[in-house]
Amino acid sequence: MLLHFAPNSRAGRIVWLLEELGLDYEINKMAFHPKDLKSDEHRARHPLGRIPVLDDGDVRIWESGAIVEYVMARYGDGGLKPPVDSPMFPEYLQWFHYCEGMVMPPINTIMVNTVLLPPERRNEEALGQAQRLLARAVAPVDEALEGREYLIGDFSAADIMLGHSLFMSNRLGQVSDELKNLKAYIGRIEKRPAFQKAITMQ
Repeated sequence: MLLHFAPNSRAGRIVWLLEELGLDYEINKMAFHPKDLKSDEHRARHPLGRIPVLDDGDVRIWESGAIVEYVMARYGDGGLKPPVDSPMFPEYLQWFHYCEGMVMPPINTIMVNTVLLPPERRNEEALGQAQRLLARAVAPVDEALEGREYLIGDFSAADIMLGHSLFMSNRLGQVSDELKNLKAYIGRIEKRPAFQKAITMQ
């Protein structure tokens, strides 16, 4: 498998997953910059010049959630998710998709208006709205983690998807110290060797 990767992106989720599963892979590391991502070479991999992109033999797939599901279905041997007849399966699906539905949209806006755009082009109103949306989005996760180490109890791919987004939220200073369950959860994630390997590539 060859993972097309850029630092500080959703591609970190895929490295984390591959490390958790102990799979062999190679990295094509690119700069998080248009000169790499919008190049003709990379647009041939992804029509919008985004990452991650995974090449696995004759298969090419993009969208981080789709890549996670593909890798788990093909190589996961039933691990990192509950069986479909488990009472935890619906909640697993909920948190797996919650990251892209509720958490990443405001993170994207925060990143644009604090890191990616030059100061004169940043929109303080959009930034404030995104910060408020993100605060509301992470609060239910803090509640769900009460008495649990991970989102559904045992570590799962939902933690790779949503946990990575929550780590990014925290790194952007957007997780209040009052959210003690969430802070502790992020701390547990940061101690996982597979996560540490993924983050050292950032």
